[in-house]
Amino acid sequence: MQNDVATLKPIRSLDDALDRCQVLGMRLSRQRRFILELLWQEKEHLSAREIYDRLNHQGKEIGHTSVYQNLEALSSQGIIECIERSDGRLYGNISDSHSHINCLDTNQILDIHIELPDFLIQQIEQQTGVRITDYHIDFYGYRNTESAV
Repeated sequence: MQNDVATLKPIRSLDDALDRCQVLGMRLSRQRRFILELLWQEKEHLSAREIYDRLNHQGKEIGHTSVYQNLEALSSQGIIECIERSDGRLYGNISDSHSHINCLDTNQILDIHIELPDFLIQQIEQQTGVRITDYHIDFYGYRNTESAV
């Protein structure tokens, strides 16, 4: 019997991510668990290098190759989020449908849960003829007001 990812319970926590690995038949190695724990603990999008550095700084020895292989496996199965940027890929934990705030002075990408008012969704549907079932918004801005000038 093949699992249909669309019918699986949404990933809303580290435990959900670990459960999804098991449901998909993915081995929960020590390294894979370290990566998932870090992404849910940090709650930000990190490069493979940052993940490698942070895990090793915490005393959780893991090799570069292991980090890259695990990130690829987890993101290809939809267990973690992978964002393609011009300067490389960033990885983050998956949660319910969400939008991103792109901080232009720190290059961080922060998750934000925002719900558009019904009248706006209806206006978009009327203008396009498309029934909206989900949406993601990318916001851009500066954390420090001096940087915006």
